[in-house]
Amino acid sequence: MTAENVTHLDERLSQSTVRAVKDTRAYTAFRVINGTLLVIIAAVTLYPFVNLVAQAFSSESYINAGQVNLWPKGFNVTTFQLVMSDAMFWRNYQNTVYYTVVATLVAMVLTTTFAYAISKYNLKGRKVFIGIAVFTMFFNGGLIPNYVLVNELGLRNSVWAIALPNAISVFNLLVMKSFFENFSTELEEAAEIDGLSTYGKLWRIVLPLSKAVIATMILFYAVSFWNSWFAAFLYMDHRDLYPVTVYLRNLIAGATSVDGAAGSAEATQIAANVKAVTMLLTVLPIVCLYPFVQRYFVSGVMLGSVKQ
Repeated sequence: MTAENVTHLDERLSQSTVRAVKDTRAYTAFRVINGTLLVIIAAVTLYPFVNLVAQAFSSESYINAGQVNLWPKGFNVTTFQLVMSDAMFWRNYQNTVYYTVVATLVAMVLTTTFAYAISKYNLKGRKVFIGIAVFTMFFNGGLIPNYVLVNELGLRNSVWAIALPNAISVFNLLVMKSFFENFSTELEEAAEIDGLSTYGKLWRIVLPLSKAVIATMILFYAVSFWNSWFAAFLYMDHRDLYPVTVYLRNLIAGATSVDGAAGSAEATQIAANVKAVTMLLTVLPIVCLYPFVQRYFVSGVMLGSVKQ
């Protein structure tokens, strides 16, 4: 058989394969309906954020009249200028970045090591450790005992008051445990033969092959700590120690006012959209971070659900 005949045969096989897998009308209709529903859901989900952006750049008269929807009206950046010139806002923003980085690092170290340990079926007391972890999902000591404990440990007015009490999310722990349970035992056995210890296997074999689930857990923890405000509100006594979420909370609750308003018109404009401006500035870093880890998100969560 010549090369030309082989080429023609491949083309005929390809054409027949395409005809064999041609979509039916029902499946085509399903795809159209499914795509339409997903677009509608995405639009409904995005609308509040788009409306928030529009209000942040709109003037007070249009906002109070309820005329701002998807596009700014009466373009105005007075509130942006005032908020971004507030030294306390940037101080609290810096605190948020610091608290998030430290708390996420602590949480990842504790969650990863705990999950790896309880993923081993030969661990003595494994079920007891898992039971203790799951128990904390449904029961805790309560607000006052937690406050007394943090206070007695001398953690108030420090990053550890935020990082340590929330260091392990049991949901994230169970996801990582499930992933490690399905990790290739052959690789770990080969590493043992090469003389690696338990920590050596974790550091040099397991973690480099677990980038997807680690990136997903980092995203979960980072978003949680970035949005957290109650722990700082409870354990921090000074405004210069607050994260930006508490700054936002105080603005929304009316506990603080924006300094530097020159006149009544400017004060009215600031009161109209200061919430939108501050929320936009607060959420922007997370929105910018998400696309870089999004490709790990689905695979990282689903890896532990696949059994060998």
